[in-house]
Amino acid sequence: MMFRTIISPQELHEKLGRQTWVIIDCRYSLGHPDAGEEAYKKSHIPGASYAHLDRDLSGKVVPGKTGRHPLPSIVKMTQRFSSWGISDGIQVVLYDDRSGAIAARLWWMLRYLGHDRVAVLDGGWRAWEAEGYPVETAIMGAGPRVFKPRERESWVVDADHVQRRLGAENFLLVDSRMPERYRGEDEPIDPVAGHIPGATNFPHTDLVDSEGMWLTPDELEERFQTLVGNDVADEMVFYCGSGVTACRNLLAHHHAGFGDAKLYPGSWSDWITDPERPIERSV
Repeated sequence: MMFRTIISPQELHEKLGRQTWVIIDCRYSLGHPDAGEEAYKKSHIPGASYAHLDRDLSGKVVPGKTGRHPLPSIVKMTQRFSSWGISDGIQVVLYDDRSGAIAARLWWMLRYLGHDRVAVLDGGWRAWEAEGYPVETAIMGAGPRVFKPRERESWVVDADHVQRRLGAENFLLVDSRMPERYRGEDEPIDPVAGHIPGATNFPHTDLVDSEGMWLTPDELEERFQTLVGNDVADEMVFYCGSGVTACRNLLAHHHAGFGDAKLYPGSWSDWITDPERPIERSV
């Protein structure tokens, strides 16, 4: 059985130790960038490797020219995936302690390069611990394999593409940030507040229940149907602050049974690097 979106702690527990499974810990805190890796070294799911958002899942940040978490080059992604033991036929499971927000970034990156056999652990680290399943401190990971990238170029758009499409019929631009950031009322991270004109707000936090467990595909489908309405967009693009939490919406969108939408990786932090680009506030 192939897992492509979400996997339960029970399902993962049953597969522990399988040679064709790779587990990656993606715990990370924006306010304390080293906290996730420190937590991993103290305790993690047996056999898990560690992926750091800044070091492994992001490219070089160029102030004034890129967003806060630009995509790594395909060469870098390929090297990382190979070092974690990922290749054709390998089932990958990702987890974090942010209800899948960081794990979803790596989920999307793997699929972007053609690896569909990847899922995010429902409830993440907290759910695994709550079940009393085994943990370890040994840093082992899987042995290296050869990852062969198959880039899906159409899944990515840049700022110029978004700007050209603003106001176009059947173009749906979705802002995945919290409502107060979308409206421009509060901007704790980026130097400019607001959103890209015409974007619809769909907070990434509305995808899980109070325990951090993912909503069912039917529940997610209902929420996305409210977003889309009766119109069928021929292009749907998700963005957030820096191209991370938008991947959580992309995972939910796929889990709900919809087709693959697109990501603007640079997102808001990239958009505002050019003062000539329009912005909108709802305050």
